[in-house]
Amino acid sequence: MQFGSPRPLVAATCLGGSCRLGAAAVVFANREIISMLVGMEGSLVQSLALIVIAAAIMSHLARRIRMPTIVAYLFAGLLIGPLTGLVEIDHPLELISEIGIALLLFIVGLELKLDKIRAIGKVAVVAGIGQVIFTFVVGFGLTALFGFSLIECAFLSTALTFSSTVVVVKLLDEKKEMHRLYGRIAVGIFLVQDLVAILMLTFLAGLAAGGQEGGAQEITMGVLRSFAGMAVLLCAALAAAKWILPRPFAWAARSPETSYLWSLCWCFLSLLAAKGLGLSLEIGAFLAGVSLAQLPFNGDIRVRLHPLMSFFIAVFFVSLGVKMDMSGALESSLAVVTLSLFVLIGNPLIFIWIICRMGYAERTSFYTGVTVAQISEFSFILIAMGVSAGIVSADILSLTAIIGLITISISAYFIIYNRQLYEWCRDRGLLKWFKARRSEEEIADATKIAGHVIIVGMNTLGRCLATRLTDRGEVVLAVDTDPDKLKDLPCPTLLGNADYQAVLEEAGLAQAKLMVSALRIEDANDLLACRCRCEGIPFAATVMDLGAVNNLLAMDAAFMITPKVEGMKVVKQELERLGLVSL
Repeated sequence: MQFGSPRPLVAATCLGGSCRLGAAAVVFANREIISMLVGMEGSLVQSLALIVIAAAIMSHLARRIRMPTIVAYLFAGLLIGPLTGLVEIDHPLELISEIGIALLLFIVGLELKLDKIRAIGKVAVVAGIGQVIFTFVVGFGLTALFGFSLIECAFLSTALTFSSTVVVVKLLDEKKEMHRLYGRIAVGIFLVQDLVAILMLTFLAGLAAGGQEGGAQEITMGVLRSFAGMAVLLCAALAAAKWILPRPFAWAARSPETSYLWSLCWCFLSLLAAKGLGLSLEIGAFLAGVSLAQLPFNGDIRVRLHPLMSFFIAVFFVSLGVKMDMSGALESSLAVVTLSLFVLIGNPLIFIWIICRMGYAERTSFYTGVTVAQISEFSFILIAMGVSAGIVSADILSLTAIIGLITISISAYFIIYNRQLYEWCRDRGLLKWFKARRSEEEIADATKIAGHVIIVGMNTLGRCLATRLTDRGEVVLAVDTDPDKLKDLPCPTLLGNADYQAVLEEAGLAQAKLMVSALRIEDANDLLACRCRCEGIPFAATVMDLGAVNNLLAMDAAFMITPKVEGMKVVKQELERLGLVSL
């Protein structure tokens, strides 16, 4: 939409010397342009409205049967696209969908904290890379049997190798098992897969760039340029995370709005850098997230960006459903069923075998294996890029989307009912070939925090409580939104807003023995008291206004800190000691 286009028309007609004719031409041109703009805007608003309404309805229905929202969005796209023809994808909607992809990978990058891979160590790298190789080789053979071309086999088998970080992390969060051993191993595997996926996207970007020239030499040079640009951008992102970003983001973290805008600013700066280096926007967004993930404020950034990301993800996956050509995919129904079963059964088996061979318990290996039995959002993005570059047909995208619908839907129930599924398989002797070398107790989670005291608000009172309780031998976790207030404390700290449930989950509220709020904000204390009541955790709060006592009592607050009352008592005692007031 170029709003400046009428001005050249005015100049051209005036230079022609015919002012009336020029005026008429301007009016006519402006009408045409205005009509076109109104039509485009009306179409975009209508399409977005239908997309949001369909996504909201389908996600509500899916929630009742505990189906992942991504699957609900794909069904919503099928409903308003191929089934009814209510929405067609046009250029403005495509742009919004591309922004959704970028923000999705930005959030995925925010999960890639290098300490997470180091903490899990060898198992994440070996299992992640081993599964990628196994799935690609076997998947290539299966797709070749169904008569796909070599390039289509390569794309499909690559799409089958990646598991969905977004789906699994959300389900593990809902089950509150993100910090269990199998959850941490799964997340580590996803991070390794994400790095492999980014390498594949880099290769595809180079292939597309070189393919425009047509020759083998041009393709090779295009791929080399892409990997060189990727290396430059990765080094720049990590260098910025270490030397440039910490100080400005520490300052910005004091204001939620500033932190939110600066994060988006950094994301789009990285997008521009990726475009300048000839890389895809997805790579730039992912590396922007990786750089921010190394900062201590990444959890707070993730929470603040989540609503915006949710909207664009909904648009992207509903749009993907709209673009699906069901007829082409249904003709390959046998391939769809076979490849879906391969992902649902083959991927878990190879993971269980690798993780057991590395000495982990049968239960942990099984839980990790069934967690990764689906294809990823990277799979959709990879195939979509191949379609855009003209390397594969749109039928391959539809085929991948249907495999995604099947595997994500079924694997979600694998994760939700993993304990029952494990017991069923164990009782029937299906796991006897995966016997672990060590017991569950030998690989217990040594980093899990439990039986600790959470103190929210590092004002003078909060810092004093944190210091004194630590001196008494208590395990204390200090929480605040200001990084400066968390400095020089003798206990572990967490930067974030305790109003958010995700921050409290990261603080281990369910495993804590007490939460203390040093905040002087009545609404915040009421909310924290409610959260503690739901978890059955004792809660202590600062009461500045005695009128807030009733609310806290209704929320079963165990202790109340009343500094004003206690201060008045001390003043009264001192005045009595001096003889200035009588008893």
